[in-house]
Amino acid sequence: MILPMKTHTNILIAVLGLAFLGGCTRNMGILLRPVDVTEELEETEVGGDDGWFVRSKVAIIDLDGVIANDRRRDFFGAAENPVSLFCEKLDMAEDDSAVKAVILRINSPGGGVTATDIMYQRLMRFRQRRKIPVVALIEDVGASGGYYLACAADRILAHPTSVTGSIGVIVQAVSLAETLKMLGVETEAVTSGPMKDMASPFKPLDPKDLAVFKTMVDAYYERFLDVVARSRAGLDADKARALADGRIYTGQQAKANGLVDDLGYMADAFEMAKVLSKTSRATMVIYHRPYGYRANAYSSAVPPVPQINLINISVDWLLAGTRPHFMYLWTGRSAGR
Repeated sequence: MILPMKTHTNILIAVLGLAFLGGCTRNMGILLRPVDVTEELEETEVGGDDGWFVRSKVAIIDLDGVIANDRRRDFFGAAENPVSLFCEKLDMAEDDSAVKAVILRINSPGGGVTATDIMYQRLMRFRQRRKIPVVALIEDVGASGGYYLACAADRILAHPTSVTGSIGVIVQAVSLAETLKMLGVETEAVTSGPMKDMASPFKPLDPKDLAVFKTMVDAYYERFLDVVARSRAGLDADKARALADGRIYTGQQAKANGLVDDLGYMADAFEMAKVLSKTSRATMVIYHRPYGYRANAYSSAVPPVPQINLINISVDWLLAGTRPHFMYLWTGRSAGR
């Protein structure tokens, strides 16, 4: 695209003006940097061993926030789909023969049952295809679905101050019936069967509905226990079930109970990854969108530019919190009992 001369002049004046203002402030400047508009993931080295000709890599793949197979939404618009981004990063590591190990860095309280299991199965498939070690590192929180995903790794490390465990399932049913009645709002659902509007937020909570949910929760709970049992060889079925009453554990408690292999930090995870992969020297790399500065392994992506739309309001998003969701999620007491 060719811009008119006047446009070029205006851009130049604006840039020079900003440069002048930036120059008046200490440590301020203007950076003009071309950005790949496709936003395909890029790789950046963030640490590792020094020296010449270090070709081997240890890829850090992050699991941050609530696990959901949906684009995260708020008042400012949509962001990444956590499941999609996780799989995209695994694909990048899988296609790179120089990647000798993966560190799965977890900071998540868990999330949806299905979204969690999708990511778990994708990581298991990665291990089967590449035959390289995966070390899970639980930092702040690796609870419920976060711990479920850690069980797909060869080894699990936890920060001494981390929160983990919360093995279990929760589904929260919400009824707005009494509130709507107080407001003078009446609702009626026309259904093809008595259970079609099961746990609708527009009707009172029904014990029959909750009984159906309980059978599903029990099934998902058994699936979680099976994942833990296959991952933690030192736990027998009775001990695993005793630990899986939904409670959380510190890193130290998790180690004492056999839920994690050891306590450690990123440097420890890196050394463990090298030992398991029989790699003497390696660099640490992360995958990210092509914008923002990455100084080290703790760098995070630049948040998207907020977009505010006062006209387009999604009722589906507003009501999403009232729908029952089966979750491998540590909620604390926020969801009630």
